[in-house]
Amino acid sequence: MHLRARALAIGATVLALLGGCAAAPQRSEPQTPSRYDAYAGAPIDQFTWLGHFFSWEALGRDRLVVFTTPSDAYLLKVWSTCDLRWVINTIGVTSTGGTVSAHGDAIKIDSAPTGPMTCPIDEIRRIDYQRMRADMRAQKNAQPGAAPPENAPANPAAAPPQR
Repeated sequence: MHLRARALAIGATVLALLGGCAAAPQRSEPQTPSRYDAYAGAPIDQFTWLGHFFSWEALGRDRLVVFTTPSDAYLLKVWSTCDLRWVINTIGVTSTGGTVSAHGDAIKIDSAPTGPMTCPIDEIRRIDYQRMRADMRAQKNAQPGAAPPENAPANPAAAPPQR
C-alpha cells in the first residue's frame, strides 16, 4: 500500500510539472524588482497552486513573479545558482498536493546557456496586486506635475504580463 501511495505522489508531481508550463515570455528587458517589491508582503511558507500559471515574469537572475490567477501574484526568490534571465520558453513548478512550498519545491527551467535546470525556491512573498493596481490607476489619473503616490511602482502597467 505504501508503494502505491508513493507512485500516486510521483505521478501527481509529474502532472503538476507538465501543467505548470507557461507560454514563452516576451523578449524584453526584465522589469526592475522594485515594481513588485513595494507590494510584496512578508515571506510565507507556501501557497496553493491549481496546476497552471496565468502568467509569469522573470525579474533578474534569481527572482520571478508568478500569477496563479489574473489577480493572485507571488514573488519567488530561487537559489542564486540559477539564472532566470535566460529562460528559453517555459517554466514549471514542483508541488505537493496542490501546495508550493519555500525550501521544498522548485522552479524548473530550460535556460539557453545551461540547458534544463531545477531552481529550488528560497522565498515566497504574496503580492498585494489589488493595491498595486489601485496605486497605478491613481498615478495615471494624477494631474500632470503631481508627485506619484508613495510606493508607486517604477514602471506601472495596467495588467499582469500576458504569457
